[in-house]
Amino acid sequence: MSAESLISVVIPVYNEEKRVARAIRSMQNQTYKNLEIIVVDDRSTDATAEVVKRIAQEDPRVQYHLFPDNHEKRTNWRGYDISAGYAARNYGFTLAKGEWLTTQDADDASLLNRIEVQYRLVKKYDATCVTIQWQQLKPEYLEKKLDIDAIIKEKGEDSLIIRPEEIVALANRVRGPLMLEPLHKYLPFPIKWLPYTRKLFYRHMDSYPGSDNAMFFHHRVRDEGVLMRHRNARVWGVPSGRGSGRDFAFRVATHFKNSWSFKFPMYLWDVHKENSDYTGYEKYIV
Repeated sequence: MSAESLISVVIPVYNEEKRVARAIRSMQNQTYKNLEIIVVDDRSTDATAEVVKRIAQEDPRVQYHLFPDNHEKRTNWRGYDISAGYAARNYGFTLAKGEWLTTQDADDASLLNRIEVQYRLVKKYDATCVTIQWQQLKPEYLEKKLDIDAIIKEKGEDSLIIRPEEIVALANRVRGPLMLEPLHKYLPFPIKWLPYTRKLFYRHMDSYPGSDNAMFFHHRVRDEGVLMRHRNARVWGVPSGRGSGRDFAFRVATHFKNSWSFKFPMYLWDVHKENSDYTGYEKYIV
């Protein structure tokens, strides 16, 4: 495939010396080659920096950036990671030179045609943002592709699409009646989190209908100031204090009203469970 647009891949990383090379490699080996791979080190204390810098010396598309000193708390009083790299992602977005931006978590990977497929879909549907789906990362899936054409032929393309109006409707259903912008951000997060007030702010906890750690979006999203937000400013966060990706994806969908999602499990999530919606999809991995 001949590359057309420069695509910026932002990978935030914190203490992932053992897995970050796998994530970067899954981007280096993408079928779409016109990439810049921006790794933002969220001030790791292990050997992450050395691993990434070594890769960057071998591939000029890979960049290592140390995130400026971040004074925000990484964990809350319960020990939960409430940062989840949101500020590092935003920093990476500001560095990106591509027409299109996408994200990749440092502890996961992607099938090798993910970028090509998402680029093809944003062009075909004239979309502002495209998400795909995930499946459990298994070692045998690394360095493989998903046979999109076979899936479309068997299931029909229309059955694989979640359209912008469906996503906007879901965003409006899940947000609580008191989650009103910008007023809600003046209420401390713990008040919104308490069990007896939670439904007023987080009506339903349905997930975004696509993998929010593999969003693919046009640079105008960033240029118009739609970025990931601190936990107290998130409208579609989660009561645990995380949910920066969920909030960002729903925010983009409601702001631009042109987000599309496709039922192609191309993001490899390093978790201990399979995505039950895509059981049997191993036959499409080639």
